[in-house]
Amino acid sequence: MTTLSSRPSLKTVLIASGVVLTLAMGVRHGLGFWMQPISLAHGWTRETYSLALAMQNLMWGVFGPFAGMAADRYGTMRIVIFGAFSYMAGLLWMALVTQPTLFIIGSGVFIGLALACTAFGAISGIVGRSAPPEQRSWAFGISSAAGSFGQFLMMPVEQQLIAAVGWQSAFYVLAALVVLAMVPMAFYLREPPVTHGAGPQQSVASAFGEAVGNRSFWLLLTGYFVCGFQLVFIGVHLPAYLKDQGLINPNIAVTALALIGLFNIIGSYYAGKLGGKIAKRHLLSAIYVIRAAIIALFLLAPVSAWSVYLFAAGMGLLWLSTVPLTNGIIAGIFGVKHLSMLAGLVFFSHQVGSFLGAWLGGYLYEQQGSYHVVWMITIGLGLLAALINLPIDERAVKRGAVAA
Repeated sequence: MTTLSSRPSLKTVLIASGVVLTLAMGVRHGLGFWMQPISLAHGWTRETYSLALAMQNLMWGVFGPFAGMAADRYGTMRIVIFGAFSYMAGLLWMALVTQPTLFIIGSGVFIGLALACTAFGAISGIVGRSAPPEQRSWAFGISSAAGSFGQFLMMPVEQQLIAAVGWQSAFYVLAALVVLAMVPMAFYLREPPVTHGAGPQQSVASAFGEAVGNRSFWLLLTGYFVCGFQLVFIGVHLPAYLKDQGLINPNIAVTALALIGLFNIIGSYYAGKLGGKIAKRHLLSAIYVIRAAIIALFLLAPVSAWSVYLFAAGMGLLWLSTVPLTNGIIAGIFGVKHLSMLAGLVFFSHQVGSFLGAWLGGYLYEQQGSYHVVWMITIGLGLLAALINLPIDERAVKRGAVAA
């Protein structure tokens, strides 16, 4: 077994990680606002900038398991500090680089690495280790709500920054804000050294092998792929889609994305709370079915500011509500020792979906002149994910003495 002393309190962990998640997720969710000004400034198509955001999401997934592994082994504090400076570098890169290939690769690596170190994957381990089992799902819900609050808070901030100081200077301001706020919070996420008692311990390789050999782990991977596809397609392309539909007032898109963040605070919190009472797989399945229904109704309804706001509120309730449930299932099946790494592995699938959602939206728009096909794919994938989550077995794995 593992014994720890002087571990930060759950309240301290939730507050400090909440600030980090607020900035990490808030800044990231607003990057779609730069699509049109950067594309106009550099003479790019929407596909170029879409590919850059897609690369960021893919690299977030690629680096996620390694960032989680490092957080489990070396502590969350070091990883968050490293991620803060990587975030700063990525935002400065996006402000200064004009060559499209370098822009795509550099921003993908820097921002992707930053998010892997400062978002849910790396943070989940310390949250799971700080919370008692009966409060774990609730604690994950609080963390997800913090990321949602970041989206609500940062959407208007980023849009107003672009309007007030220009898109390039807005990147400079955000780069400074990320470092100045995240680094102090990281010191509250310092974990004491781990001392191992007598008996065999589960290694990283053993934990990895156990997970990839588990059927429910693969079902989670597949469902999370759909989640990433849906969220990033909507987050990146909704402002441009609304303009295509004649809603040229940029405040409508800003309000919609902010409403997603606002209602997601409620959805994430109650998803985590309900996850302690109702089978998490059933909640996940319901989330995907309702998402598909809300998207279909949005496309069928007459386009207006109010239809957009209702769509945003409905999607917001379901936006990050999958995160506490998915992390809760992982912790329940495999335990918390390697939770950050395993959450990072599952999140890699989420980010492959995110990559395709961001890139495919831009690609098919350039090919067909509309987002219609991508919306249809989004609905179909939601129904598929609802079916995939139902057979998940949430019971803890049975291990031999060596793995115990």
